[in-house]
Amino acid sequence: MSRLGPVITLAAGAVLAVGLGVASITATPAAENAAADNVAPSPSADEGAQEGTGADASAAPSPSPTRTEPKKIAKADYGGRVKGNGALIAISIRNGKAVAYFCDGRTEAWFKGTESSGELALSGLASAKSKVTAELGGGRAKGWVSVAGKRWNFTAPTVVKPSGLYRATAIVRGAKFRAGWIMIKDANGRSYQVGAAFAGEEQFDVPQLDSEQPTAPVTVEDTTVYPKDVDGFIEEMQ
Repeated sequence: MSRLGPVITLAAGAVLAVGLGVASITATPAAENAAADNVAPSPSADEGAQEGTGADASAAPSPSPTRTEPKKIAKADYGGRVKGNGALIAISIRNGKAVAYFCDGRTEAWFKGTESSGELALSGLASAKSKVTAELGGGRAKGWVSVAGKRWNFTAPTVVKPSGLYRATAIVRGAKFRAGWIMIKDANGRSYQVGAAFAGEEQFDVPQLDSEQPTAPVTVEDTTVYPKDVDGFIEEMQ
């Protein structure tokens, strides 16, 4: 009896150890499966791309840059003498469109072009090589004029009617007649004018304009001619 007791005790311990090992092996896969179930799945590449696209689509679009239009002078008239020549030059601007006239009584030149942000750039009607460029500001136009290969500087202050540009066209002796005038009235009220007139290629003596009513009719070779101020012809010249 005394020898059998320890043997039984050892056998019982061995059975218990085997039972605990089996239980441990059985529980380990279950725990691993539970842990795997609790891990959140990582998003696929396609899902990430879709989410990014959705975020971009919901974002507000960037505003387009605002384009600033150059400033244009609504209305201005300038007139003065050309330095070193004695001729007169007159410039008129209407809503950015500009015309100018240069005349010394013998040689004349008409110009057209544009004004933008206080800068004037005009080309000759008869010759594109003739130019007028000027900076506008401070109540004056300051720049240079080139005609027939010669160039002169000028400074022309602002003027008001009756000072300014005048032009007339008609048919005289079967030929197209054209005439241009510049009238300037100084601070003392004295007015002076210069102009040129042609019928075809023939130059005529230019009639004087009425200093108080420059658009009053004038007579050329028994033909009545009606001068216009710049507002009456600036669009035609453009």
